[in-house]
Amino acid sequence: MDFAFNEEQLAIRDAVAKICERFDADYWLKHDREGGFPHDFHAAMAAGGWLGIAMPEAHGGAGRGITEAALIMQTVAQSGAGFSGASAVHMNIFGLHPAVMFGTEEQKARWLPPLIRGEHKSCFAVTEPTTGLNTLRLKTMARRDGDKYVVNGQKVWISTAQVAHKMLLLARTAPADTAKPGLGLTLFYTDLDRSKITVREIEKLGRKAVDSNEVFIDGLEVPLADRIGEEGQGFRYILHGMNPERILIAAEAMGLGRAALARAAHYAGERIVFDRPIGKNQGVQHPLAKNWIELEAAELLVYRAAWKYDRGEPCGAEANAAKYFAAEAGFKACETAVLTLGGMGYAKEFHVERYLRESMLPRIAPVSAQMVLNFIAEKVLGLPKSY
Repeated sequence: MDFAFNEEQLAIRDAVAKICERFDADYWLKHDREGGFPHDFHAAMAAGGWLGIAMPEAHGGAGRGITEAALIMQTVAQSGAGFSGASAVHMNIFGLHPAVMFGTEEQKARWLPPLIRGEHKSCFAVTEPTTGLNTLRLKTMARRDGDKYVVNGQKVWISTAQVAHKMLLLARTAPADTAKPGLGLTLFYTDLDRSKITVREIEKLGRKAVDSNEVFIDGLEVPLADRIGEEGQGFRYILHGMNPERILIAAEAMGLGRAALARAAHYAGERIVFDRPIGKNQGVQHPLAKNWIELEAAELLVYRAAWKYDRGEPCGAEANAAKYFAAEAGFKACETAVLTLGGMGYAKEFHVERYLRESMLPRIAPVSAQMVLNFIAEKVLGLPKSY
């Protein structure tokens, strides 16, 4: 057992942290107040070569694993960028994993280099308003018409659709088969043609720097060359990306919690009340110490899941457990930070209220806590399926 990052991984962490120093907490506070995609941060990460960390070397990537990708995402969130910073690069770093796994060499040569260089931004269009987590019941249709498909439908909670050039789209190419519910869905990576797509931004609790949207697709023409793999196998392809996505979200949640904990501990050491720092009181110390312990445990879960994934071992239980536990630990640390700062914890200029708002995200997405517990109960404990 080796619980230490190697020298190359530590160098990755330090290099990313140095980039993040140029985008301090006030930079993210401004984006939280005003909105607007952080294009300069995205460009800086691309210039450093970090958007291609888990992409094939043959197409300009670094060819590293989910462990290194998770380390980058943790570092970004922990810098104070939180989920705004992490979400700005999450899709580029991870989103085209199905294309890496199942795309042709021609497709990868066409799609990956501009994504890695930061020239293209992408969005992930799967979720629909009437189906939620029940992906097998998606209704967006892609009808084959010669050497293209014509797509009509609706997607929701599509991040970065306001600025994206490309879209990873899961659509139905055959009616739902109740006997084989996993068939009939096809995966595409294609241009986000705004003459055929209407994007409505959703106002939300936090992460204003990265937009979330409802997307209406009306007669979008998708070339056959933009289909990933076989028709009807899209759901199977998407499944291959679920574990690494959970791992990356968990790393981001853990990083966000550590950012909040650092601010709270610093404040507790300096804030004087009744002629003593409030951090001298066990009523303040103990919740912060408990947060530290929980975040350390979350880190072990995150990197164990990443280690198993990179070794090609089954890691569904570990990835789901990491996502669940890191999301809860991150949320608790952010909540404690607000309470530690008291009234100033409620003030935007002290940043922790932003962290608390953003800490709700990993508790909801990409899968709910309840569905994670369903998975563990059924797949690990052998209990009957409950849904």
